Amino acid sequence: MSAPLDKAAPIAIVGAGVFGLSSAIHLVRRGYHNVTVFDRQPYHETLYDFDRGCDAASADLNKIIRAAYGHETWYQNFTLEAIKAWETWNESLAKGTTLPPGMTSKDRIYVNCGNYHFGDHGDAAGLNPFEKASVENLTKAGLGHTQYLFASNPQEVNRAKADGYGYAVDPFHLSHNGQPPSGYLDMIGGFVYADKACRYALHLAQQLGVKLVLDRQAGRFEGFLETTTGEVTGIRTADGKHHTAALTILACGGWTPTLVPEMDGLCETTAGSVAMIHIPKDSPLRQRFSASNFPVFQWNVRSGENGNLYGFPLDDRGVLKIGYRGTKYTHPQVQLDGRVRSAPITKWTAPSVSGLPEKSVSVIQGFLDRYLPELKEAGIGISQTRLCWYTDSYDNHWVIDRVAGKKGVMVATGGSGHAFKFLPVLGQLVVDRVEGVESELLELVKWRKLGTGQKGANELMRGFEDVNALQKVRLVSEVRESRL
Repeated sequence: MSAPLDKAAPIAIVGAGVFGLSSAIHLVRRGYHNVTVFDRQPYHETLYDFDRGCDAASADLNKIIRAAYGHETWYQNFTLEAIKAWETWNESLAKGTTLPPGMTSKDRIYVNCGNYHFGDHGDAAGLNPFEKASVENLTKAGLGHTQYLFASNPQEVNRAKADGYGYAVDPFHLSHNGQPPSGYLDMIGGFVYADKACRYALHLAQQLGVKLVLDRQAGRFEGFLETTTGEVTGIRTADGKHHTAALTILACGGWTPTLVPEMDGLCETTAGSVAMIHIPKDSPLRQRFSASNFPVFQWNVRSGENGNLYGFPLDDRGVLKIGYRGTKYTHPQVQLDGRVRSAPITKWTAPSVSGLPEKSVSVIQGFLDRYLPELKEAGIGISQTRLCWYTDSYDNHWVIDRVAGKKGVMVATGGSGHAFKFLPVLGQLVVDRVEGVESELLELVKWRKLGTGQKGANELMRGFEDVNALQKVRLVSEVRESRL
């Protein structure tokens, strides 16, 4: 175990996304008072807006909040803790006690509109094994009243309506085709406005005394400062400056694996597919898909390449977002050390690369045509797409630990597509790790290796042999014209 860190010692955090911001907030709350966050994005100006050049996974319209985690009750319970914190953030906005620039007391970060699960695979109750385990464990936690199992159960339909959730009983109007209510409604959670959440966290960090260096040169990480024995003593930034640090925390999302090659085999950068549909202001579908009339939905959860699709109510700009992670894509590149690693590529780093892989378009458009035909009838199609780059670990658990063989460096990464919901509390784990605290969750997110003969949930580092490498798939740019 490392020696305790002096609370006056300088700490450098690279990355102002969910991991970096939460780490900074909780370090200061725990008494560390020399914390600096570096990022190449001037987020105080660009406001975590993808359309203004912010291509990190944290820079997004919205993210799902769910406590449904199958048998992984440690994440379930941590989500319940996070939701309490999200509610506190909403309250502080409403009261004006913490009000980031450009936001008002009428803004909300967290919206408790519920999660509607449905799909083509399930048992007699309409649940697949993951969903069944989720309901069982939430019920054991005393939250069974928040779970509504609609399949062939009119009593549950009536209970949901009586509780004020009638809008989420049949959100896709399947009963119009004579189909009885199906799927299930989980009224724990809903979504957060991701960009607003990050803006709030950035402002909170600054209020607490965190120093921010957000600049395309001054905040851009160029490398570590190292002693002759290999100990890291800080970082170099693109403006040529050296920044001394007793501890450097890399929290760079999809860029982390290429910056920390020691993570080979533990984490890899992969892309999910996102489609956005802008609903015109004068369209009645604005009301139809508002958060007061439409829940977050998840379709064919954990059902392979033809499932794992999710979506949201309209955001406050009138955008309906659909996400697909049934197929994860990589972008293998030869690195300076000769190894091949996946690295993010976006319209901001390679303007000539646009659109989504053909498979993603097929699943997303097929879903829209089948379940939301009113969009096509109104002449409304997909208006924008993006590849959203995550860092997957081989087992889908995060990685929050010191880097093996690199003294003075920690990583907080490996979000695996499910870390954002924990933004208000995630940094607790980082500080616990710094201070040597032990817990069940910290044991899961420690530095680790896949054992010989073992197989992880994700097969990593297939390099140019990966059939889902972007170099091998066809990208479709004109999505609205594609009925694949």
